[in-house]
Amino acid sequence: MPTLEGNQLECVRGDRRLFRDVNFSLEAGGLMQVQGPNGSGKTSLLRMLCGLAAPAHGEIRWNGTEIRTLGSDYYGAMSYLGHLGGVKDDLTAIENLRISSALGGVEIDERKAHDALQHMGLGGRELLPAKVLSQGQRRRVTLARLLVCGTVLWILDEPLTALDTTAVKLMQGLMEQHLEHGGMIVMTTHQEIEIAALTTQRLQLA
Repeated sequence: MPTLEGNQLECVRGDRRLFRDVNFSLEAGGLMQVQGPNGSGKTSLLRMLCGLAAPAHGEIRWNGTEIRTLGSDYYGAMSYLGHLGGVKDDLTAIENLRISSALGGVEIDERKAHDALQHMGLGGRELLPAKVLSQGQRRRVTLARLLVCGTVLWILDEPLTALDTTAVKLMQGLMEQHLEHGGMIVMTTHQEIEIAALTTQRLQLA
């Protein structure tokens, strides 16, 4: 069973320590919600978990091995969605999804991209340039990656931003299905959402 562990993690930005002595262990079917006020280091922690930043102290381990030594064995099992989304204005919804998936190591054809976007409530908008979509619709384009990525570990930074009630319920179902099938999720969110999981933990940053 896959495990993700953080041991004695410390984050320093400039001359300021955001957090220290952060420890956790997450297993298959587990959800971890990272909480804390603005500036407490939530996004910084998620960037550490996906290898975009290194902790000032401590280790992050995947199946008992430090992630920096694993390379594609770890990154191929993980999907990271930042709160900005990375949607390109001049590309269509389908093009955005296909390119972002390819950058994540998963090649999908136009039909699979179409089906994923339709599932996310974007039917009829697949060929529109992203610049004409609402913020909520652009967010759905980003989140559609989760339907095609095939990864075990999802690291999600504010995935519910700009989503309406219908889309939040859709995401709730998508995350619960992922966890039910042995997936793992680490997420930050300012919105309250109840997600059924085998295990649920809240990591509070000061």
